Amino acid sequence: MPKLGGMSEAQDNDGSKRPQGRCPMCGLASDAQYRPFCSKRCANIDLSRWLTGSYVIPGNANDNEGDDVDLPPRRDDTDDDET
Repeated sequence: MPKLGGMSEAQDNDGSKRPQGRCPMCGLASDAQYRPFCSKRCANIDLSRWLTGSYVIPGNANDNEGDDVDLPPRRDDTDDDET
């Protein structure tokens, strides 16, 4: 079977073959434990980029859809039975 653009084959637990991709950070073969990454290091680098704002999902910055959700009133726990 020919390789699919940068992908090799791996075996699932049931013995069936599935394409195995490459790590989007460094290009090494991905590891099932950290898929789609090859290691915890590459997974953490990606997470860090999301958390610091290096990655953004395109959209209208003024789109506040869903911000006007009616929330139930907060429950005041200070009036409970305190003996």
